Amino acid sequence: MTSAMLGVLLVAACGPAKPAEPSAGGSAGGCMSRAYPNIGGPISLVNQAGEAVTEETYKGHPTLIYFGFTYCPDVCPMTLVTVKRAYDRLPEDVTPPQTLLISIDPERDTPEQLAQYVSTKAFPANLQGLTGTPEQVRSAADAFLADYSRIEQPDSASEYSMDHTSLLYLMDEDWKLKTFFTHEDTDETIATCLTELLEE
Repeated sequence: MTSAMLGVLLVAACGPAKPAEPSAGGSAGGCMSRAYPNIGGPISLVNQAGEAVTEETYKGHPTLIYFGFTYCPDVCPMTLVTVKRAYDRLPEDVTPPQTLLISIDPERDTPEQLAQYVSTKAFPANLQGLTGTPEQVRSAADAFLADYSRIEQPDSASEYSMDHTSLLYLMDEDWKLKTFFTHEDTDETIATCLTELLEE
């Protein structure tokens, strides 16, 4: 899958709306058919405790990754709530994947800001927030073919927002893409897919 194709999948607007029709995903895409080998790669960031982390930190267990930001008014929190609801649907013998929110707004999303945000009770209990320098964040996003851009909003108190690809990436124990989810996936379809993949 090329970056252009991934961009067609979905660019979510936490600022001005910029919807795109996804070309894959949801139940039609089939959760077993989205393991593209060119999506996913090394990361070098810091978590909400200010600790340096890389992909090696998370190897050994499945990890669900979302690129978003704490000032996102709707798409990001709604996505994380959906993930929490999906985890609540998992059978008792299926452990939810480690969940990461990688901020694409490092200017505002300090570790302290992320620590407060990820503790939201409506979000997954194991959610970690990651940030870094603009260069580190861009490198991580590029590894996942995740696009984002700053949208100036001079008349808003927040001054700007971020347009960004809104996908959930499930990495396996070796940090290889297992599947991804789009806005078409509900908590039910995500839970069904996770159960199928994680019970293997």
